[in-house]
Amino acid sequence: MKKILFPTDFSEVATNAFVHALEFAKIVKGELILLHTFELPIYDNQFFPENYNVIFDSLQLSQFDMFKDEIPKLHSIAEERNLDHIKMSHRLMDGSLLYNIKKAIKEEKIDFIVMGTSGATGWEAFFLGTNTGNVLTAVDVPVLSVPLEAKFEKISTIGFTTRYRAKDKKALKDVLKIAKKMNAKIRCLYVKTNNSDVSSATLKHWEEEFKDEPVVFSIIPSDNVADTILDFVLFKDIDVLAMLTYKRNFFVELFKPSLTQKFSNRLDIPVLAMHE
Repeated sequence: MKKILFPTDFSEVATNAFVHALEFAKIVKGELILLHTFELPIYDNQFFPENYNVIFDSLQLSQFDMFKDEIPKLHSIAEERNLDHIKMSHRLMDGSLLYNIKKAIKEEKIDFIVMGTSGATGWEAFFLGTNTGNVLTAVDVPVLSVPLEAKFEKISTIGFTTRYRAKDKKALKDVLKIAKKMNAKIRCLYVKTNNSDVSSATLKHWEEEFKDEPVVFSIIPSDNVADTILDFVLFKDIDVLAMLTYKRNFFVELFKPSLTQKFSNRLDIPVLAMHE
């Protein structure tokens, strides 16, 4: 059974992503591990010699109480969607989000991560590499990022960006396994820039290899990769966009002012970041 880590801060963004996590678990026949992390403030105990431990105990208790109150709400969502058969377990961990995600991946043998994103702060730091660091290069499992605007709908088309490398083919085959469970098709996009080094023989080989699969290949000449991908998502009715983590700079491009104005401040479909 696949294990899916779902980090949550119990916000609206995370609750929306929880629905996607449930549905994804149903598709891959997996179980959910709900993770809530918190960081206790650093106090110098020389200034609080008598009540130092009391302060920490109180803060930890308040986090536990919130965790205890919020978890039943998530179980109720599962019941409402007739997905209460999905196995769920819970982890409350003190420390940074990145540290605890990596720890949970190792201890729980996680296969996927599903999490919500919103704007350029909070969870979005997961992609933009602020205080949490370059998380996408620090984890070795696929990460499904779910914007608040992405309400769950049946997935019919998965977009996949490629540069026709060996690592891309492996990732495409992994995405194809998921697509087949959804009865979805895959639209592969190659943005051919002036610096392109992909031969016509390679293109033909890929098309031949996947000719019997629900995969369609598109090649679009452009030096503006981010804009081209965004247009492709919009005009090809892509429900989920999959890409390798070597394209993590694309996430930075997505949040440039010109693009945020064009696409309501974010890409409003889930993005599946695959590990190289």
